[in-house]
Amino acid sequence: IPDAGHKYYLQFSTEDYRTGENAGSCLATVLYPRKKTPPVVSIKCSHTKDQKEIQEEDNRLYQRIRQQTKPITGSNIPDSYGNIEPALEPAWALAVAGSSSIMWEKSTEDRGYFLAQVKSVKQWMRKDDFIEFDYTVLLHEMPTQEMISCHMRLTWLPGHPLREKHFCASQNHGLDEGSGLGSGSAAGLSEERGASS
Repeated sequence: IPDAGHKYYLQFSTEDYRTGENAGSCLATVLYPRKKTPPVVSIKCSHTKDQKEIQEEDNRLYQRIRQQTKPITGSNIPDSYGNIEPALEPAWALAVAGSSSIMWEKSTEDRGYFLAQVKSVKQWMRKDDFIEFDYTVLLHEMPTQEMISCHMRLTWLPGHPLREKHFCASQNHGLDEGSGLGSGSAAGLSEERGASS
């Protein structure tokens, strides 16, 4: 589009990041402005799960985290063999949800990101009903193959948007400040595999 940028029309399917099951299909338009601003995205998706089923999954995930008697802590998720300890699966689910907003914010027309690993995670015990985690995540930048380290703090309660604040550092890019407020489901989050943001 002259003087505006490049506009893309996309049709893609999504899958549940845990089970690999089809989670629905989407139609989207993405405009990458000529100026260095985030892309303008319009998206419509049809989901294979209904909203009630997604809320039930969110509640199961939330209860699993709340039933812990000690804060969840961990490192190197998944491990070098691609395994995730069952006790750390809830922390991984939230990392996938939170890092997706970082990847969306940092992606450009010629650069995309994937969550490679949670280097560390620590749960903060709160007196209210929200759950809160601090993460250090590694994002794999494509096509440069660089690994970007980001610190991320997530706060979540089912039925409320996932609140995410972050900052990222890399050797080539210096410090990128950022924070986001994403809505959606932690347990019901689906991500497209094999394509960059």
